[in-house]
Amino acid sequence: MKRIIAVATACIIFSCNHKLDIQPQGNLLPDNVKTLSGVNGLLIGAYAILDGENIPTAGNAYGSAGSNWQYGSVCADDSYKGSTPNDQPDLAQLETWSLSQSSTNYLNEKWSMLYLGIQRANEVLRVMRQSTGINPSDTTAIVAEVRFLRGYYHMDGRRVFHFFPYVDENISFVNNNVNVPNNADIWPQITADLVYATNNLAATQPQAGRVNKWAAMAFLAKDYMYQHKYDSAKFYFDQIIANGVTATGAKYDLLNFESNFNAPQKNGPESVFACQNTVNDGSASANDGGNGNMGDVLNFPYGTGPVGCCGFNNPSWNLANAYKTDANGLPILDGTFNNGPVVSDSTNIYTGTLDPRIDWTMCRPGIPYLDWGLGSALWIRDPSTNGVFNAKKNVYAKSQQGKYSSTETVFWGATQITSLNTNLMRFADVLLMAAEAEVEVGSLAKAETYVNRVRARAADPTGWVYKNSTYDPNKGTYTTGGSAAPADNYLIKQYPVGTFASKGQAYARSAVQMERRLELAMEGHRFFDLQRWDNGTGSMAQTLNNYSTIEKNRHSFYFNNPATFTKGVNEYFAIPQAQIDLENAAGPIMLKQNQGYN
Repeated sequence: MKRIIAVATACIIFSCNHKLDIQPQGNLLPDNVKTLSGVNGLLIGAYAILDGENIPTAGNAYGSAGSNWQYGSVCADDSYKGSTPNDQPDLAQLETWSLSQSSTNYLNEKWSMLYLGIQRANEVLRVMRQSTGINPSDTTAIVAEVRFLRGYYHMDGRRVFHFFPYVDENISFVNNNVNVPNNADIWPQITADLVYATNNLAATQPQAGRVNKWAAMAFLAKDYMYQHKYDSAKFYFDQIIANGVTATGAKYDLLNFESNFNAPQKNGPESVFACQNTVNDGSASANDGGNGNMGDVLNFPYGTGPVGCCGFNNPSWNLANAYKTDANGLPILDGTFNNGPVVSDSTNIYTGTLDPRIDWTMCRPGIPYLDWGLGSALWIRDPSTNGVFNAKKNVYAKSQQGKYSSTETVFWGATQITSLNTNLMRFADVLLMAAEAEVEVGSLAKAETYVNRVRARAADPTGWVYKNSTYDPNKGTYTTGGSAAPADNYLIKQYPVGTFASKGQAYARSAVQMERRLELAMEGHRFFDLQRWDNGTGSMAQTLNNYSTIEKNRHSFYFNNPATFTKGVNEYFAIPQAQIDLENAAGPIMLKQNQGYN
């Protein structure tokens, strides 16, 4: 399913200047929109916001990518902002947890895009009330998709902004009802939307990009994880793992790791839900990426490296070190992976063992980078602040250029605009959230089984990066045999049976949390995982303050940028001042700032 930015027959003009604006509405719409095909067109418009980008009048909204790389990775310990210190100053302040609501475009873009998605979803419901000729089964199915999308956008806002107003279809700009308070937690409304979607969606869909019953159920279980309702989450995870299928009917399963980030293999058995990106479909213009991956357009190697721009989202030294393994091929859970030689430091060389997922997650000097040749530290835009690593999960192979990258644009050209889907949830994520739930309810053996299932995939040598080998861009693998050799000293093993039970809940919890970092790194999850695990304990502040302290001693963004994460404040982001002003313009204070922000 292509992401369609607007539905031409609906003659709709969307505005991002106010979080609730959408015009025209209701009986202002032409009659041909008040039909099944017209409503489906509006529904596709609601899906289009999953990318968070490329909306008319918004331009390139770098703060609102659907992948959440800015908030989930840069604002955590996965990556640095990248580029040069003065490029995108909002992001530099976000990275140091110092951005207030009065000085941001990024947060305002995120807020606006989320409410645009919410309002597009609500408009489908409003138009359906006036539509004729839509049978009850179609109505139920469409409402279920709409409520999933509405719940999804609200969940994203709840994680980013905490006190995020809930807006349903009865609140619209045309009714001048925009003063929505943020004085209550909106998890109950999010849950209700996702429950409805789970109970009313079909198991399969006619298009791979549409949400099905099992994807809705996975996000419902995720919803319960954020509320720390582990028994409820486990109830749904059990069903998903046993019986879940993709929108096209394939049973959920783990693929070769790189296949999750390879355009020819998108929407496979591991894809639970993804933003559908396409190129060369007539949607792009000279300076606009159309239906491509605009949300991640900055995150490619710089200069002489593959693509050539723009050098953002550079993986951190800390993340690279996290892939060190012990003599048994297991992760180092006590934090001492940061001790001793740093992975890929050219002056103090690390010769120990590594988890092979490191070289699918980041570009390292001297390691094959798909079929682009060996990675190079020269591809870093500002080595004094960005280390030596580049992003990799969002990059296509050289042999795919022109087919899975755009040939339609001028400014971005056949470089950064790609058809690689944005993974919003994959099955490995489900397994590891399920493991987390099992740890919290006391089923340590089952948690170990789920973690080992993920590690077994990573331990399969057919899915490693190899030197002296040929990369197959259709399969996401390197050839083995002959002179081919693993690209580094890889050693990864499963936890011996009974390890979690013998070492106890605290150990099992640490193991699951580390596995999530290793498996899902650079996919926009890390900040929100730390947030969920904190739950008022201060663990998030401790983790990120330790991170910034250590990074001050390396060629990283933090070397000359003091950064302190404040407990009770920085677990969430500031509500944009522009939105506070709009909501409160009539006089009453409806929208209040989060604690600790000016």
